[in-house]
Amino acid sequence: MKTRIMLGIFISFNLLIASSLTAQNFLDDLKLSGQWFLAYQKEEVKGVQFNEFNLKRGYVTVEKKFDDHFSARITQDVSVDQDGDGEGDIEVRLKYMYLRYLFGTAGFLHHTYVEFGLVRRPWLDFEQKINKYRVQGSMFLDRNKILSSADYGVTLVTLLGGEMDADYKVNVNKSYPGKYGSIAVGIYNGGGYHAIEKNTNKVFDCRVSIRPLPTTIPGLQLSYLGTFGKGNVEIAPDFIVNSGYLSYQNRRLTLMGAYYSGKGNEAGTSVDNFGNSYDQSGYSMFGDFEIIQDRFSVFGRYDYFEIEMLPDNDLHDRIIFGAAYHLLRGSKIIIDVDSFNRTNYTKRDYLVEFAVEVRY
Repeated sequence: MKTRIMLGIFISFNLLIASSLTAQNFLDDLKLSGQWFLAYQKEEVKGVQFNEFNLKRGYVTVEKKFDDHFSARITQDVSVDQDGDGEGDIEVRLKYMYLRYLFGTAGFLHHTYVEFGLVRRPWLDFEQKINKYRVQGSMFLDRNKILSSADYGVTLVTLLGGEMDADYKVNVNKSYPGKYGSIAVGIYNGGGYHAIEKNTNKVFDCRVSIRPLPTTIPGLQLSYLGTFGKGNVEIAPDFIVNSGYLSYQNRRLTLMGAYYSGKGNEAGTSVDNFGNSYDQSGYSMFGDFEIIQDRFSVFGRYDYFEIEMLPDNDLHDRIIFGAAYHLLRGSKIIIDVDSFNRTNYTKRDYLVEFAVEVRY
């Protein structure tokens, strides 16, 4: 853990020094932000009950804008180490560390930029801007260990046909506000930001989001995610993701539905005894309704995931429901129940929690 902390400090320090040499005043266009998930949880897993106060996750981000085109970002990921070199101590590692170059606008392509380094991958950053309850838990594909949100590589992002109007960006969603949608593509090591490269394969990601009726139903988007590569082990099993996604947002309502079909996972662990990737499929549905706008909402989610194994498929489902009180700048307080069922297990696991998301 100490090595990781020192590496983060070393990289951060060198970025600060390099930035100061290229700017008259380093503090100009420097942004510091944070996001913390704190909780009290009562849980039962396979008949064993326990409860605890917990740091679920924490992020500290430093962003620097050098000029109208170049900017950089460092995000440190803070979490409790459950099974690493410590017994519940705090682990700090890098989540993002990238340089961004903004190309600008060229015809139908608007606000096009490229990120290089330890970057955001196309899918989860997009999904979490619609489902804003990461404080409850990770998204469907991440939770089932299919793919992660960041990796070493390069990502290209562009908006399609200009941007939505100011009212939509202020009152509905300011993220990826392309009038006709957005596209993100990239090439990555493939193991995620928390793993080293264990083979020579690279993974290709592509997200295409279309807003078909931007004037009549502006909150409607249809998205596709394609991931093609090999799992991050020496034998390099197939890793393929095909996922369709439908989302709708207005001032008070968010609805989402996703279907997934694929082979293997990014870690290369979803394989049989011969190293062949298992076929997998599943779906997820999510809804969020603000009873009191900008203050109080109720939300729910259902996940179903299946791995085609012999002699019996491995399948499980998850039911989540809860309520949230919204504070300033995206901070919120939630109470939720998370119920989980697995193959050949008659009693459902469950988690009840009181959680706080703090943003600054």
